Amino acid sequence: MAHLPSRRRLALAVPVVLSLTASLGFLPTAATAAPPAETVAQSADATKLAYVVNTKTDRRTIRSVEKAVVAAGGSVVTTYEKIGVIVAHSDNPDFGKTMRKVRGVQSAGATRTAPLTAAGTTDQGAAEFLTAAQAAKTAGAAAPDSEPLEADQWDLRAIGADKAAKINPGSKKVTVAVIDTGVDDTHPDLAPNFSKSQSANCVGGVADTSDGAWRPYTADDYHGTHVAGEIAAARNGIGVAGVAPGVKVAGIKVSDPTNGLFYPENVVCAFMFAAEHSVEITNNSYYVDPWLYNCMDDPDQRAIVDAVNRAQLYAQKKGTLHVSSAGNSNHDLASDAIVDASSPNDTTPVERTIDPHECFDVPTQLPGIVTVSATGVQNLKSYYSTYGKGVVDVAAPGGDRLYQIPDTPSKNGRILSTMPNGEYAWLQGTSMASPHAAGVAALLKSKHPWASPAQLQALLKAQADNPGCPESYDQNGDGTQDAVCEGGKRVNGFYGFGIVNALRAVK
Repeated sequence: MAHLPSRRRLALAVPVVLSLTASLGFLPTAATAAPPAETVAQSADATKLAYVVNTKTDRRTIRSVEKAVVAAGGSVVTTYEKIGVIVAHSDNPDFGKTMRKVRGVQSAGATRTAPLTAAGTTDQGAAEFLTAAQAAKTAGAAAPDSEPLEADQWDLRAIGADKAAKINPGSKKVTVAVIDTGVDDTHPDLAPNFSKSQSANCVGGVADTSDGAWRPYTADDYHGTHVAGEIAAARNGIGVAGVAPGVKVAGIKVSDPTNGLFYPENVVCAFMFAAEHSVEITNNSYYVDPWLYNCMDDPDQRAIVDAVNRAQLYAQKKGTLHVSSAGNSNHDLASDAIVDASSPNDTTPVERTIDPHECFDVPTQLPGIVTVSATGVQNLKSYYSTYGKGVVDVAAPGGDRLYQIPDTPSKNGRILSTMPNGEYAWLQGTSMASPHAAGVAALLKSKHPWASPAQLQALLKAQADNPGCPESYDQNGDGTQDAVCEGGKRVNGFYGFGIVNALRAVK
């Protein structure tokens, strides 16, 4: 990982590069994206791949481009006319190149390099399941009027969510959709607050709303269920509590059943579904596969940024606030250079040096999205959490199993939440920080029902507590700074505008 001394604010770069719904005429000059996805695709024995083809939004252009898709050896999976995004399949290795020459097409590219294995969620390490003995010990330490496992939920107390619940647990008129690996709505802590009518399976780019389609494929696809519990686990005398235990939670599944990847067309579908089903807030604890950073000088990666950005901006215009995890690479997203050794994650990764002002973590770095870094029980940035002044908006508890150990019954520095099949487990990551911020945003939306996404984001920042940059961030004591925090007490690279505060949100 390379962090250079010079810094630029993402806020200055993003509006120029990402005014994608109108034009993609601006191309950064840095050659950062190798190897292009299409190059890899050509060597894959003409395997059928998925593509996004992004056009003008008038119907005449869309119909013309749909015909061109077929003429180029492709098939139309679905068309999102309101944002001009066509999802297509083709086994023609030149399909992307051909479509980029079609009149009315503004960008087009493959959404994958090959169907192998990987995962784009932003949890860190394996889950640690709660044992019966631990549950009994924790329940024995429960305070009056608290949930049986709440003594182990240091994260709720860290942001005042335990006290906030007594004032206002959130409104049933507010829904947070978990765009993730699916949500097990049969879990006794989730069933009371689950919204089936706002849930779907978006794998393949088309929403399936049949009963249970939103549930995880197996118990190993636990990520979305854990996230959902952090947001809205009910205060019902069972298990744990969520940050906003009175709001609704929905599940929009986007993980591929074969390899667990979060492909762009699935995420486009999820944002559009949320927008059309009156979802107030989405939680996005992942990055869009297969690229950790999507570079604008590569036609395939550029098309991915364009398509996802169109969908999330459309949802914002319909009143949906998006909250996203910053990532677990301890990268400085405000630096001039980052070494990415993990992309593409569906074939063999090739190390490349990228500029995060021209190569974007999607959806984290898209305009208008709340980017969340992770903290531990000491209100210090978690050792793994990505950061960056002008990029991170707020921070929230994500857990830290190495350096920030709480004085709780289980003494576990990670986050305890719901798992499929009625179980509970600890996880850590910015995946866990994002739903804490989404939960606080849901409390703010409950109190201010007419607030727009931009107003909600402003409120989220205004009520946050900023600890300021630490004097030293040498976590392992080896004499070397593990990350450099830039900025002051009001806003800085570790915490943005501060750690979210549920109690202030309801007051």
